[in-house]
Amino acid sequence: MATIRKLIVEVVDGRNLSPKDGQGTSSPYATVDFCGQRKRTKTVVRDLNPIWNEVLEFNVASGALELFGDTIEVDVLHDRSYGNTRRNNCLGRIRLSSRQFVKKGEEALIYFPLEKKSFFSWTQGDIGFKIYYVDEEVPSQPPVLEEVKPPEAVPPPAADSGNTDAPAAPPPKTEAVPPAEPEPAASDPPKSSEEQPPAPPPMEAAPPAEEPAPPSENPTPEAEKQPESEPPPPPQEGTQDKMEACPPDVEQSNAETEAPVPKWVPSPQVMASIENRSAPHVKFAPFEPVHRPLSSGNFKADLRGTVSIERTSFDLVEKMHYIFVRVVKARSLPTKGNPVVTIAVSGSHVSSKPALKSTSFFEWDQTFAFGRETPESTSLLEVSVWDPRPSNPSDVAGDGFLGGICFDVAEIPLRDPPDSPLAPQWYRIEGGAADNGVLMLATWIGTQADESFPEAWITDAAGSNHGYGSSRRFAVNVVKRFVASTNSEVGVSNTKTKVSVTRNGTPLWNQDLMFVAAEPFTHEHLIFTLESQQTKGKVATLGVARVPLTAIERRVDDRTPVSHWFSFQNPNKEEERISYKGRVHLRLCFDGGYHVMDEAAHVCSDFRPTARQLWKPPIGTVELGIIACKNLLPMKTIDGRGSTDAYAVAKYGPKWVRTRTVSESLDPKWNEQYTWKVYDPCTVLSVGVFDSSAAFQIEGSKEATHPDFRMGKVRIRISTLQTGRVYKNRYPLLLLSPAGKKQMGEIELAVRFVRAPTSLPLMHHIKPLGVVQQEILRNTAAKIVAEHLSRSEPPLRREIVLYMLDADTQAFSMRKVRANWIRIINVVAGVIDIVRWVDDTRSWKNPTATILVHALLVLLVWFPDLIFPTLSFYVFAIGAWNYRFKSREPLPHFCPKISMVEAVDREELDEEFDTVPSSRSPERVLARYDKLRTLGARVQTVLGDAATQGERVQALVMWRDPRATGIFVGMCLVVAVVLYLVPSKMVAMAGGFYYMRHPMFRDRAPSPAFNFFRRLPSLSDRMM
Repeated sequence: MATIRKLIVEVVDGRNLSPKDGQGTSSPYATVDFCGQRKRTKTVVRDLNPIWNEVLEFNVASGALELFGDTIEVDVLHDRSYGNTRRNNCLGRIRLSSRQFVKKGEEALIYFPLEKKSFFSWTQGDIGFKIYYVDEEVPSQPPVLEEVKPPEAVPPPAADSGNTDAPAAPPPKTEAVPPAEPEPAASDPPKSSEEQPPAPPPMEAAPPAEEPAPPSENPTPEAEKQPESEPPPPPQEGTQDKMEACPPDVEQSNAETEAPVPKWVPSPQVMASIENRSAPHVKFAPFEPVHRPLSSGNFKADLRGTVSIERTSFDLVEKMHYIFVRVVKARSLPTKGNPVVTIAVSGSHVSSKPALKSTSFFEWDQTFAFGRETPESTSLLEVSVWDPRPSNPSDVAGDGFLGGICFDVAEIPLRDPPDSPLAPQWYRIEGGAADNGVLMLATWIGTQADESFPEAWITDAAGSNHGYGSSRRFAVNVVKRFVASTNSEVGVSNTKTKVSVTRNGTPLWNQDLMFVAAEPFTHEHLIFTLESQQTKGKVATLGVARVPLTAIERRVDDRTPVSHWFSFQNPNKEEERISYKGRVHLRLCFDGGYHVMDEAAHVCSDFRPTARQLWKPPIGTVELGIIACKNLLPMKTIDGRGSTDAYAVAKYGPKWVRTRTVSESLDPKWNEQYTWKVYDPCTVLSVGVFDSSAAFQIEGSKEATHPDFRMGKVRIRISTLQTGRVYKNRYPLLLLSPAGKKQMGEIELAVRFVRAPTSLPLMHHIKPLGVVQQEILRNTAAKIVAEHLSRSEPPLRREIVLYMLDADTQAFSMRKVRANWIRIINVVAGVIDIVRWVDDTRSWKNPTATILVHALLVLLVWFPDLIFPTLSFYVFAIGAWNYRFKSREPLPHFCPKISMVEAVDREELDEEFDTVPSSRSPERVLARYDKLRTLGARVQTVLGDAATQGERVQALVMWRDPRATGIFVGMCLVVAVVLYLVPSKMVAMAGGFYYMRHPMFRDRAPSPAFNFFRRLPSLSDRMM
């Protein structure tokens, strides 16, 4: 069944529209334009808050590709038929990008503010929409054509005796399709003649449309036989004498078809000999490589249409040439097993997977990529087919050699996208048991930009590169109103409400609970458990309510969702009888207006809300080229020598990418390039390097379950990148372990940002989440992402995802405490410098500077309008002066000095990497506790001093010391009277000159005001 896509626009209502009829009201209606189609709603007479609730449908041409390239325009107009107006006044306009459209089931009511139609327009209010698309099934096209055919096919059978008059009967309707199938029309003359009277009604014309279907099946076997005759290509350079040398049995087996097998491209004479070694070695003699003329016929056009996949230009990395061999299928092989294809080139030897046996073919459809140092290097490409042993399909030693073929690598065509893919061709394999066997394959020389590279088996890698996408995560908001505590859980989240004590059996919570749920929601449930606390700490389960996630409402704003009553079921499934266990009153909704973080806020890579309808257009793209690593440390020992199987993982937004694994190399080269769309420049791109433990796993060894070892990561903030500039640098891979800081090597990256800033979604400001709640949701989201990516193929392991998301670095660290304290000191250092400068100025250490400050004081006092411009100019001068000291590093990176990893105590590192609960000896834990108590005593003293100063400020007016409060209140009265009588400029002038008076006019004792404040009482003397 074919499907057509329709765009559904539900125009719900409007709010607070502007009046346009001259009487303080409006009679609005809405018109919706999409892809050349215009529809309108009804007119709501004299209402500034109209309610339409109308559904408008639009056809989407050419399927899904056309849906995401248009915009939808909504105009709200005032109907001139109502009111004293001569034209339809515009109340506002909305333009929405098709990227905001979602499929049915994800829609939500969204209110969009009306925009001005022109600069001088006056608009206000919002309009609520639900926009989504649906795919409807329609009957396939052939039955529709046959349905029209019977009425026209009636006259020919009626005049069957006179066949010349039959075609002249149906000229009123010209159809091109019915003449294409004359056999079915002629095979059913009696049926069509009987159905001629009831032909006009369309309902009666439908049954005959199904009867011609069986005769139409006859051409299908012929169509299926056609591909069998198509594989033999026309002879390119074969001669007639070679075709006559083919065995006669092949000609007899294909006598029915006009294209016999002898038309295969003849391969050179090949002689194979197998040496008595563990791995077979094939010698081809005499060498006669296959020559293929370069012509346009070798290339196959890509007719798939437009592709929505992001394509990169691969201009940030070095091009690495590979010999690509795509083995498709084989035919006429004398075996009943599952043969394999062995490919050897440039010292590399690889075997394919066992073939899948179909009707008449052995199919592999596998691509291999062999690395080359330079594209000019010459070698031989040997392709052979083997029949392995049934007991051990992977071992081809001593197995039956079916045939082979050789290629001269120098004559293999060079392909570089956007060139069209190379079409596979049939080649005759010789020298073995398959005298008439043919193999379909394609060979070309390409780079890592080739479309086949991600899926190809690469000789210098243990795995191919892959891209991953994490699922969308929603915040599930639960408001419990009425229904004793309850237990709520969804997925990996579990939380409890407060205990409600009631005597009438109707407890009240009125509490908000929030969970994280990831798509899809097909089989997930939100489970509520009603529990009752009994004596001796026992908890009894009274009932269980299960709510499918697919039945929960979605919202994108702060409107109140509709509440529902849900019945509790008996928790004991063994009891068949159904008993009433009570009901619970809930408000459930998916909050699509929040962004559920899986990373820390300061290194987050995406701030978009979950609902696609609220996404803004991207502001650009960031391109990352992962080039290579240098001087990596060996991570494991294989055959007595150190080796590393390195691969890189990059993460930005919901998109994860993983490079191929380069085996046994301390200087791996990837040269892979990836692209992400950027929606917010204040985001971070993370790149990590890991050592694979699965590349050389030995069956039965303990290393089979060893996790991938982390080797370091790099963070790049997008806001630090200049537009269009390529940053190509090497970054040290630093790893902090219990043994201290260690440099694992260097990674070379190339980054470019093509083509300001935004903030968190609006829901984070309307109803902000607490720090603790947001951290709980982030940890839950990180677990969901780790579980989702671990099910991919190849999987991204849990430890890798948690390391990239910084979800495993929340333990207490004395090193981080000391580093954060130094960061605070550096921030306060600027304020301390200003205080010192003011003290030096008033002390007349530099008389010239002090005199200039006096002049500046007079200027600002008599011209106060210059205060803010002067401050702004002073800040500008500071920024311009500090420009000389800006960092010369290409891009910010992890700083060992700020992290304090160079001079850290080993005991503190051991404490940082210790598990919770601690796995160390009791003596070491006791020593750490005593050290923590000493630090806590210092913090306690600082907090007490801060509280004392604040209580002294409160004591000024709290009458704790009646004498001090009386003096302060009296002085405030005197100051108020003076300020009322004396101009403020004179007071400011006198105060400034008095503060900066010469030291010879000052007393060495503290000022009376400072001495008075220090003697104020506080509550510290009342603490026990």
